[in-house]
Amino acid sequence: MRAFRRVLVLIAVLSVSSGGVAAASSLPSWRLLPTETTAQFRGLSAVSERVAWVSGTQGTVLRTADGGRSWRPVGPPDTGKLEFRDIEAFDADHAVVLSIGPGADSRIYRTDDAGKHWRQTFSNPDSAAFYDCLAFFDPWRGLAMSDPVDGKFRMQATFDGGRSWKQIPDTAFPPAEPGEAGFAASGQCIATSGPFDAWLATGGGPHARVLHSGDGGRHWTAAETPLPSSASAGVFAVAFRTPWQGVAIGGDYANPTAPGPAVALSHDRGRSWRTPPEHPAGYRSGLAWRGGTVLAVGPGGSDLSRDGGRRWTSFDNGSFDTVDCTWSGACWASGAKGRVAKLIP
Repeated sequence: MRAFRRVLVLIAVLSVSSGGVAAASSLPSWRLLPTETTAQFRGLSAVSERVAWVSGTQGTVLRTADGGRSWRPVGPPDTGKLEFRDIEAFDADHAVVLSIGPGADSRIYRTDDAGKHWRQTFSNPDSAAFYDCLAFFDPWRGLAMSDPVDGKFRMQATFDGGRSWKQIPDTAFPPAEPGEAGFAASGQCIATSGPFDAWLATGGGPHARVLHSGDGGRHWTAAETPLPSSASAGVFAVAFRTPWQGVAIGGDYANPTAPGPAVALSHDRGRSWRTPPEHPAGYRSGLAWRGGTVLAVGPGGSDLSRDGGRRWTSFDNGSFDTVDCTWSGACWASGAKGRVAKLIP
């Protein structure tokens, strides 16, 4: 979403704190890691306890292979003016990164050698399109989504790990509502679970919605959520533990402490969404499952839920934009001013 890129710069500056304080000894905490940069990292891909990739402003892509003790700049050359808002890494060597923006500013690059070399595999040819995020079902099949063009969401699909992309027909999507778009806040406005299910999070229009595909992106349906929606509000991230159980999170980035629902839960593959008894204290942009625990992060802090999103506990007051966890439980977070952290324990 175009407006989101401009307004959130001020919010990030105001929200960043120097540390992050754990609420109680029984709760986890974030351990900050030195990145030697001030870039803002909205793209994050956790591969293992030792390997992670982050991407962000000024064409910055960093990679660690030693648990975050050291980071190596590995971004594509001559991309200093691009904002890499999403990255999907398959292992320590193979990754796909997405830059956002109108027209040719939306690009996709792939590396097969840990960032030593990159190949541009997609350049947005339509000045009306604005790509926000991408997600993969497996190392070969993935989707990249754009804000609506001519009243329909725009989406690219890959079947070879991001080496090539093909546009999904507009007829696959229901009509977009006026002003509706995705938020390029955390690389999580699109999510997958299993071999065929995908979800697309929206805001900006009359309703904050989640679109669902059960056939790998070939056809989509839309469901309204109870989250507020405006030019600065909606669903910012969606994550499904299984194809049936999911959480949507967001709020209003222009008014991050505004009261109102910030979380919605679904237990029917995203066909319907309900508010839980409790919510995080304000706007949250990033979301991840760690086994049966849900983690949420935003400029105002981090929260967790141990009951599938029904009740939430704050455990850190530091600013992060996104969070990602591996199947083994290694969790990483990243955000403004070069902030990257690992979850302990």
